[in-house]
Amino acid sequence: MNSSKRLASTSTLLLVAILCASLHAEDRRIDPTFLYRDTSTAAEKPSDITTATCHYKPLFGKGDSDTSVVVGVARYGEVVIDPNGACATVQYPEEDQVYVVLNGNGFAKYANEDVPLKTEDYLYMPSTIPHALSNKSAVPLLVVIMGFKTKGFEKTQPPAHPLKANIEDVPTALVNGHPDSTRYRLLMGDADSKRDRMAAGRVLTSLFLMEIAPGGTNSPHHHEREEEIYLVLQGHGVMVAGGGMDGIAGRHPAKAGDAYFFRLNATVGYYSAPDVKSRILCVRSWYPGMVQRGMEH
Repeated sequence: MNSSKRLASTSTLLLVAILCASLHAEDRRIDPTFLYRDTSTAAEKPSDITTATCHYKPLFGKGDSDTSVVVGVARYGEVVIDPNGACATVQYPEEDQVYVVLNGNGFAKYANEDVPLKTEDYLYMPSTIPHALSNKSAVPLLVVIMGFKTKGFEKTQPPAHPLKANIEDVPTALVNGHPDSTRYRLLMGDADSKRDRMAAGRVLTSLFLMEIAPGGTNSPHHHEREEEIYLVLQGHGVMVAGGGMDGIAGRHPAKAGDAYFFRLNATVGYYSAPDVKSRILCVRSWYPGMVQRGMEH
């Protein structure tokens, strides 16, 4: 074979190799920087709390398809308990949980106590405590369940009594570095928190409610060490999620019932529509291995 034929043959093989590599690269799945779920269309799935009268919709983490994206958050989903219904009792040795009641009245079993719950109550459930939800009323009970992986975190003694508060009882406040068009109800922080109504979290760093004025924003930003979830409770607007190398933020229409999970360092923010006030339930938590004690959240 002469040199020109060898060169042509080599070039052909190289071109084939490049094409194959390109095809394989296109087939390779890349984890996204954020996840979006619509709670109104999310499917109910069996879980460890499921009964004939207790229905769970996984949104992020356990039970969802994109579990590789969600690292420190164990689970995040909505549970509906039918009138006179109850969920199965569960106990997690390495998972703290928080319940937030979106609608209805019921009870949470907390070890041997029955804790009454009403709309906008939130309750901290430390790991190792057996717990379950029940509904003795005539209307469904809707609760958001948040779980956080505690493996590798310092073990703590459960509080002597259940830690519960109501969102409306927590006053609104401005937060340094954010526009005054957004007011914050600082519901729960980590165990060292001095500003939040409740100081309890180990993995959870901040549970809060944003009330954003018409046309207002909390300004897009990012968190280098924490995962974050937004759930739009009221209003509509634009969710900022991720962005490109050109520095332009990704913008997505958002409505009540939309939920977004943001990986650490992803751009996150919200703009309320000009004609409506928005309320957003938010939670941040440590990404494993990224804990920085004393950091302002």
